Amino acid sequence: MRSPPGRSGVVNIGLEGMMLTGAFFAVWGSDVTGTWTLGLAIGIGAGALLGLLHAFFSISLRADQIVSGFAINFLALGLTSYLFLKIYGAEGTPTGLSTIPDLSLGFLDSIPGIGNFLDDVLGQLNLMIWLGIVLVIVVWIVVFKTSMGLRIRSVGEHPRAADTVGINVYAIRYSAVTLSGMLAAAGGAYLSLAFAQTFDQNITAGRGFIALAALIFGSWRPFGAAAACLLFGFSSALSDNLQTYSTSVSTLFEALPYVLTLVAVAGVIGRSIPPAAVGRPYVKQ
Repeated sequence: MRSPPGRSGVVNIGLEGMMLTGAFFAVWGSDVTGTWTLGLAIGIGAGALLGLLHAFFSISLRADQIVSGFAINFLALGLTSYLFLKIYGAEGTPTGLSTIPDLSLGFLDSIPGIGNFLDDVLGQLNLMIWLGIVLVIVVWIVVFKTSMGLRIRSVGEHPRAADTVGINVYAIRYSAVTLSGMLAAAGGAYLSLAFAQTFDQNITAGRGFIALAALIFGSWRPFGAAAACLLFGFSSALSDNLQTYSTSVSTLFEALPYVLTLVAVAGVIGRSIPPAAVGRPYVKQ
């Protein structure tokens, strides 16, 4: 889901900070407004602001995109930790928050033969998971089957040529980076309002970097990135279920997503060809 910024030529190392910001402000928004829908909107809005900030430094000021992304991460970690302690203190976030609901698919039980299996696997997934699946398909269609997607890919491959034919390189890149901030924040909101149903400092625990590795692992394509995320998620879920049998083996599998991240970046990056102009600031002549 996070291929548009990379495809447009901007590296977004700040995904971790955008996820963390979305996680905190989604919980805070849900607490203040009493509804998860507004909490989710507030969290996504906070991610959009960080995306705009990263875009401003990377595109307008032509700062190093890696440095800008790490600065976003440190800003988000410091800001959310300060606000969390300032607002909630040692007591933590309140219980009874309005959280994102699961989507019940009771009709799966009625499918002959495999109904019980499908109900166990898909019958009680969170609403955000279904939205994520839909977004993967939507992003693929937009990026590879529409004129807007062609513009996004063109400014990531040959921004000078795109500018020559009248495409606003800055506007496309700003939009893509801002959208990536919104999507990352939505992922963070899922962690706090659906998965953990609370917020804790550094709740994302490196998942933003894993998302970036998944993008590289998936050859900068939505379906490939989604498959890599499923692989990382499988090892994490396996770790949780192995705790009953062996703590040491569980810990090993808990570390596996981070090991796979290193493998993706170090081993696959040579075969995963990024957009030609990724990470390079564009200067309009």
